[in-house]
Amino acid sequence: MKSYRKELWFEVPARRGFVNITHQVQEAINDSQIQEGLCLVNAMHITASVFINDAEDGLLGDYDRWLEQLAPHGPIDQYRHNDTGEDNADAHLKRQVMGRGVTVAVTEGQLDFGPWEQIFYGEFDGRRRKRALVKIIGE
Repeated sequence: MKSYRKELWFEVPARRGFVNITHQVQEAINDSQIQEGLCLVNAMHITASVFINDAEDGLLGDYDRWLEQLAPHGPIDQYRHNDTGEDNADAHLKRQVMGRGVTVAVTEGQLDFGPWEQIFYGEFDGRRRKRALVKIIGE
């Protein structure tokens, strides 16, 4: 069995944003030369997420509004975590809802998706450089 590791780096200029990373993940699979196996993609920061859904702008906007309703950024004094001098407690909660990462089957060297599925990096406390891990195992 072979193993391949790659880091994807992001710098989302806003506090929140979504980046479609499907193409970069498929490039990593191509580079790995693994034809059959599994591909793990996970955020390496506790205020970011990796998830799978439809690449439709309206849906991504709905996610942004919905998450902000669930865990609004302000007022920042509503969160105990922010008593430490941080202002990102909401970002930790948003990450918990959206999840840390995904695992996708690799079949014949391709991401083995259902219809419309794409991989996204979700940022909830942006404006600085962060990364996601791509780990591919198989033959």
